[in-house]
Amino acid sequence: MEKGVPIRSITRSIAALKAINRHGSLSMMEIAKSAEVPYPTACRIVQTLLYEGLIEQEPARKRYRATALVQTLATGFQHDDELVRIARPHIVAFTARAGWPVSIAIRVGREMMLRDSTHANSSLTFEHYYPGFTLPILDSASGKVSMAFADDEEREMILRFMRVSQDIDLNYLATAEVSLDVERIRADGYAVQGRNHFNLTPGKTSSIAVPIFRNGHFEAAMTMVFFVAAMKLSTALETYLDDLKATAAAISHDLSNVPMGNA
Repeated sequence: MEKGVPIRSITRSIAALKAINRHGSLSMMEIAKSAEVPYPTACRIVQTLLYEGLIEQEPARKRYRATALVQTLATGFQHDDELVRIARPHIVAFTARAGWPVSIAIRVGREMMLRDSTHANSSLTFEHYYPGFTLPILDSASGKVSMAFADDEEREMILRFMRVSQDIDLNYLATAEVSLDVERIRADGYAVQGRNHFNLTPGKTSSIAVPIFRNGHFEAAMTMVFFVAAMKLSTALETYLDDLKATAAAISHDLSNVPMGNA
């Protein structure tokens, strides 16, 4: 564990299961593409997941979907429903004012996972994003905020595991690390992504993320997404950054003042 070298077969199997779970059901070819594994490898992974009861083949067609057994993998994980409950009215109010959708995301491993969003509350969106959607931590505004406000030891641990990962290009990682300006993000209180390449509409949106805290410790990132064609990033910052920060501050205040009996 000191070197953090992952077991490649397990990593690939998890990638396949995540892809199936995210899309609802996939063909074998789609599983291979989504998990970025050779077709024969995808076949072996699917056979294993079928044997373990984590997926099943749909009747009358060769597509595979997750079973209810997948839910048992999360029984030991305590959902922080307090975050969603408290943030929800604030982000809905922000979208009502600004028009643009916002999301709340937390770090899960080396990815950012959406806990809630207002895409369904806005017409200014190409796609709807729901809880569970993930983004790479170094290629998203929310991920950059999460990395910047993480403890130095925690941030280095994440980067160390990414460096030994077999599915991450080291040249890309080196470039991403250099571009992660931790001190600037901490000083300015926000991070940006000029073009989002790992969402459902690659290259068509930009985003601004601000941190949410609980009792002074980073809790989540709040991100506003807008069309690249609608305005420049500098214009978006000038127009919406103050409101984003004020909204995040209000959420942070409410999170930090939850009565002990309700936490």
